[in-house]
Amino acid sequence: MGRFDLFPALYAILDPALARSPLVSLAEALAGAGVQLIQLRDKSSNARQLHSEARDLAAALSSRGVRVIVNDRPDVAAIVGAGGVHVGQEDLPVEEARKICRPPLWVGVSTHNIEQLREAVRTSADYIAVGPIFPTATKENPDPVVGTDLLREARRMTSKPLVAIGGITLGRAEEVFRSGADSVAVIGDLLSAPDPAGRAREYLAVAARVLPART
Repeated sequence: MGRFDLFPALYAILDPALARSPLVSLAEALAGAGVQLIQLRDKSSNARQLHSEARDLAAALSSRGVRVIVNDRPDVAAIVGAGGVHVGQEDLPVEEARKICRPPLWVGVSTHNIEQLREAVRTSADYIAVGPIFPTATKENPDPVVGTDLLREARRMTSKPLVAIGGITLGRAEEVFRSGADSVAVIGDLLSAPDPAGRAREYLAVAARVLPART
């Protein structure tokens, strides 16, 4: 895994509870806007429904160069031919998930403090998510806000791609990129936009302007 010149700068997270249109059509619109990395996060559906959603997304996007990541469930990711899994601190450990999602599938991990960051750096995780950077309303019982300070510290600690998550908005994206993020994970600001694909293009434009200058 390379650094920010290779890792997708926008990490779109799709939650069927928040989406205003069918997941596949929404994902296809985002792909058309240039989004290359999409996570399915469904905390409320049963295993059968999650499998169906992940299968449909992977089938629709595999030929379009978009990597689909399944939240929490490495088994579902592997079964449906998705691009990988994202695990949290209460899910399977990275190396256990890796046994199911072997390369070229990705395993990403969430971190919320310096100790978790140190542990994540030592693992085979393909990328590390850091957050919540700002207050977020899209997650029940969110972890304490860490601000950009933890992100800056993470950048000093590792060359692994860093994904900033939590309360990211278009107006905050430049600050987050300049603080060391290779990618911004966006849920609410994307799914609530009147034109999610148009909003995605705006994020990608910020990244295209800011990231090359950061070198």
